[in-house]
Amino acid sequence: MESNQIELKPLLISIATIVSVEAAARCLTPRCTCDPLIILGTARILEITMIILIVLNWGKGMSSIGLVPSKMVQGFKKGLIWSAGFGIATGIAFIALFLVDIDPFALIKANLPEMAGKIILFFSVAGVIGPIAEEAFFRGILYGFLRRWGILIALLVSTLLFVLAHPIAYRLSLPQVVGGILFAVSYEVEGSLIVPITIHVIANMAIFTLSLIL
Repeated sequence: MESNQIELKPLLISIATIVSVEAAARCLTPRCTCDPLIILGTARILEITMIILIVLNWGKGMSSIGLVPSKMVQGFKKGLIWSAGFGIATGIAFIALFLVDIDPFALIKANLPEMAGKIILFFSVAGVIGPIAEEAFFRGILYGFLRRWGILIALLVSTLLFVLAHPIAYRLSLPQVVGGILFAVSYEVEGSLIVPITIHVIANMAIFTLSLIL
C-alpha cells in the first residue's frame, strides 16, 4: 500500500473522537439501565461513522483508509482466502500445542454471557461491529499514518497499541498479538481494509463459537 495516506490532522481528530466516545460510553454505562453491550455497540457504530466523516472532510477520502466501494467485494473474497489460510495454520499450531501437552483452547477462550439473548448481542457487537470499528482506526487511520516510517514501524506500533487497547489480565493476549500482526500484514499486502475486517470478524466469530461449545 502507499505511504502518507493519513496526515496528522485526521489522525489527531480521530484520536480525539475515539477518546471522547469511549469516555462518554464509560460514564454512561453505570448510569444506564440498558445492557452495556448496547452502549458499546452504539459507541462503536458512532466511531465508525465519525472516522468515515473525518477522512471525507479532513483526509484524502475513503480510499485513504482502504475503502473503495468498487473493490469491496474483491476485498471480501480475498479476506476469505486469508481467513482459510490462517485457519489451516492455526489448526496445525493447535495440534503442535496438544502434542506438547498445552491446551490451545485455554489461550483463546472468551468469557461469554450466559443468557441466549445476550449471547446473540455479544456476537453482534464483539464479533461484527467491534472488528469493523477497530480495523477502521488501528489499520485504516493509525497504520496508515505510521506507514510513512516504514512497514515494520507501522506494524509494530499499531499492533502494540491494538493489544494495549484490549483488557490484559495476567498475560499478554495471544489472539490480539497474532491478530494485530495478521491484520496489518493483510492490509499492507492487499491495500483493502475489507480484507482485515473480514479476517477479524471470522476470527472473532470462530473464537466465540469455540468458547461457547467447549
